Amino acid sequence: MVVGYNPAVQKILIVGSGDVARRILSRLARRYRVYALLRDAGRAAEWRLAGATPVIGDLDDRASLDRLAGLADLVLHLAPPPSTGALDTRTRHLLAALGKGKSLPRRLIYVSTTGVYGDCAGVSIDETRRLQPESSRAGRRVDAESRLRHWGRRHDCAVSILRAPGIYAADRLPIERLQRQLPALSDADDVFTNHIHADDLAAACVAALQRGGANRAYNVVDDSDLKMAEYFDRVAIAFALPKPPRLSRAEAAERLSPVQMSFMRESRRIGNRRLKEELKLRLAYPTVDVGIAEAIARRNAC
Repeated sequence: MVVGYNPAVQKILIVGSGDVARRILSRLARRYRVYALLRDAGRAAEWRLAGATPVIGDLDDRASLDRLAGLADLVLHLAPPPSTGALDTRTRHLLAALGKGKSLPRRLIYVSTTGVYGDCAGVSIDETRRLQPESSRAGRRVDAESRLRHWGRRHDCAVSILRAPGIYAADRLPIERLQRQLPALSDADDVFTNHIHADDLAAACVAALQRGGANRAYNVVDDSDLKMAEYFDRVAIAFALPKPPRLSRAEAAERLSPVQMSFMRESRRIGNRRLKEELKLRLAYPTVDVGIAEAIARRNAC
């Protein structure tokens, strides 16, 4: 627990209303008073039924966020940056709104991306690796991390950063990709990739609320050690689908979009020691094989 707080009265603001946020809410709703920032007022009833108090606002519209001032003791920031530009203006708008309150959050958890490390040529790395983003979207994440760290130090708010890789779940597997027979890279050109189940990412967020260190980053990755095509092959075998064709990098570039190819340029093998030792998280899905098996069991039970 956060020292000095009674969880019966703690107020948590969730920013970013996607799948992982809903999984987090299911873990918090009975213990905390939870607010959820929503851009779409049409989703308010859905979130209220799930146990949150909706707050309507748009991170792209600074003036719409005034109600956030002084609202929460704890903040979970899961919203992605805007799709263009060098800066994460959404995070800047959020911090400006939070900073106007008479009372400020004591703890803020930000879900970033392992893309901030850039290409590591398949080398094993940890959180001490220098950040070298190679895509504009990862660059915006680095901007958000830097801004949040500075804000936390200035306002005595414990900011913890969770860097997540590809998020998967039973309903978030590359089934459509396999059905479309999109190519994967040949082994010589393939990249090491990292994974985390959506439930484990949600659990990591809750663990960070309780034990995350101030100005501390954590890689939220599982124990898998796979190249990208190996992952696709395992899903294909489990679901009785054809394995993707293997092509050279040059051949794949002719068939895939620039965005799709961008995920095939960076190779990393990321360690999770801090996740286990400092956040004390026991992964429910330590490897993608466990997650895939659970997805098959769920399908067979339907």
